[in-house]
Amino acid sequence: MSDLPENDQHMPLVSHLTELRTRLLRCVAAIFIIFAGLFAFTQQIYTFVSTPLRQYLPVGATMIATDVSSPFLTPLKLTMMVSLFLAIPVILHQIWGFIAPGLYKHEKRVAVPLLISSILLFYIGMAFAYYFVFPLIFKFFAAATPAGVEMMTDIASYLDFVMTLFFAFGVAFEIPVAVVLLVWIGVVDVKYLKKIRPYVIIGCFVVGMILTPPDIFSQTLLAVPMWMLFEIGILFGALVSKRERPDETPADDHNDHPPATQA
Repeated sequence: MSDLPENDQHMPLVSHLTELRTRLLRCVAAIFIIFAGLFAFTQQIYTFVSTPLRQYLPVGATMIATDVSSPFLTPLKLTMMVSLFLAIPVILHQIWGFIAPGLYKHEKRVAVPLLISSILLFYIGMAFAYYFVFPLIFKFFAAATPAGVEMMTDIASYLDFVMTLFFAFGVAFEIPVAVVLLVWIGVVDVKYLKKIRPYVIIGCFVVGMILTPPDIFSQTLLAVPMWMLFEIGILFGALVSKRERPDETPADDHNDHPPATQA
């Protein structure tokens, strides 16, 4: 006798691999469909992304391209990355469709909000970087430019810089989801998270130092939000912990499992 998750089926390994391949192909197709729709706007997309820097360039200064192919390839590369970011909901939906049959009902009740929250928080992190962090960083860099040095940034270098920050802030804003998930599955409890708070604060600044360019300004702009998001994660983790506590008795889980099947 064995209890199986809801909708779980005894599928052979080949069937699982075939389904995985199908879902991966859907993810790739979604990325390329979005890319095809954005291809005609590659230059406008780069102009939009470079606005936070260009508005702080000295009068008469422009961005430059030090490589012959950069004016074409750099906006193209940016458009492909934008397509990947926009396809994240589709990618996560395909991942969810692959793992959902193996989850119990009570696991799905928590997993779905976490999945939706992770998507929203990733986009919020990128928006926070673009509308709040970038203007502060570039204003600081422009003001700190030594006398006799003209600020003229290469477009490829700028793309690498901003994509690193986009990714760093997008991932950093996933901290509340990670904290709630760890509390939910029982890896840590809220009391332990509060106990290690000083080490987490130090860790936030270490991560900021690793993920951001080598300046204390951008490192702090990433580390402080990470710390605040950790505190938010503790708050919601406590709520999840209180909600799950009544479900720990066998009677509460009686309807959560499907009927037992013969082995």
